[in-house]
Amino acid sequence: MPHAQAIKEFIVEEFLPDMPARDLADHDDLLEGGVIDSLGLLKVIAWLEDRYDINTDEVDLDPESFKSVAAIEAFIADASRTRAEAA
Repeated sequence: MPHAQAIKEFIVEEFLPDMPARDLADHDDLLEGGVIDSLGLLKVIAWLEDRYDINTDEVDLDPESFKSVAAIEAFIADASRTRAEAA
């Protein structure tokens, strides 16, 4: 999972400042657990746009794609594939 550490560091820095990134599991439910709310979701999406050059107008923004670190990483992979196919 090449992006997992960067995702964890962002989540911890923005939403869980008292928790070490290593304690955040790849499959922890960030939405159900209340870590990320609707405004937080917008912050995550903006970060993904900036960090990974993702055009959110070209991808499906299903909340399930942001449920966990693993789901966010899969979203990055799908968005990168979509961008490559469009090029």
